[in-house]
Amino acid sequence: MVDSKQHHLTVGPEDARKRLDRTLADRLSVLSRTRFKTLIRAGLVNVDAKPITDPAYRLTIHERVIVTVPPPGPARPQPQQIPLTVVYEDDDLIVIDKPAGLVVHPGPGNPDQTLVNALLAHCGSSISGIGGVRRPGIVHRLDKGTSGLLVAAKNDRAHQHLAALFAKHRVERAYKAIILGVPRPPRGQIMGNIGRNPKNRKKMTVIAQGGKTAHTQYCLKQVFDNGAASLVVCRLSTGRTHQIRVHMANIGHPVLADPLYGGRRAVSTRISSPLARDLVRNFPRQALHAFRLGFTHPITAETMTFDSELPYDMSALIEGLNAKDRI
Repeated sequence: MVDSKQHHLTVGPEDARKRLDRTLADRLSVLSRTRFKTLIRAGLVNVDAKPITDPAYRLTIHERVIVTVPPPGPARPQPQQIPLTVVYEDDDLIVIDKPAGLVVHPGPGNPDQTLVNALLAHCGSSISGIGGVRRPGIVHRLDKGTSGLLVAAKNDRAHQHLAALFAKHRVERAYKAIILGVPRPPRGQIMGNIGRNPKNRKKMTVIAQGGKTAHTQYCLKQVFDNGAASLVVCRLSTGRTHQIRVHMANIGHPVLADPLYGGRRAVSTRISSPLARDLVRNFPRQALHAFRLGFTHPITAETMTFDSELPYDMSALIEGLNAKDRI
């Protein structure tokens, strides 16, 4: 097994006030500046024993910098026979109804058993390679714990077209979320730039400066347990990492059972039914489902819209939230 490698340097007078990423590229020729940026954003660069996640961080003389370079993963994902729910497929693309728990592409901690491995087995060599060695065909993601619709490209032409649609925010994406409390007003928009949480690199957060523009529209659909929880439909105008989860938590209504953004807190005080409390506490993932996906076909220019029913676990959670405890 190959171990991680570390590179050390001490900031000299010539590097003071310079950007962290530029200094690393200038002083350590082993990696490119782009690669250093990736390592910084992943929390793998420490300055005076503290992780720095901003590549533009300005250095101070005598600071000690340690860069940890993780070992390379497998060069190419291998096909694996993993059951897929195929909603639509033609020569150019495939639409999948992803179950919760399935990771989209290989990465740290998930070297295989991903959607990419399943697509390679299902589609064979036709799957688009333009997404990179480890992400063939992938043009967008769903979090591991989020279920629902996802489109993948089967050739480079389709990949380029779909990627352009996502970049221009011309893809319809709608989600159903069971959240804590009831949002007021019942219909609204959430605007707030999203960036990496400086205190926990696994989390995103709404930030006042920097980050990426994020815009979520929500609409209240159903109220449970006298307002303890509710069902909302969220539509994305942008597609940032954890966007719905971050935005709903930011207005005080986290997605139920969300392990990162507070969806398990306050359950004992907000939800009156013991049955419902137990359901939420034992729910294995955030209660979020991508139920609609719409886009223009990359070859035929046909407008395509797909819908997915709520999975069993979320339907059962709603039933529990609506149920009265029996004596």
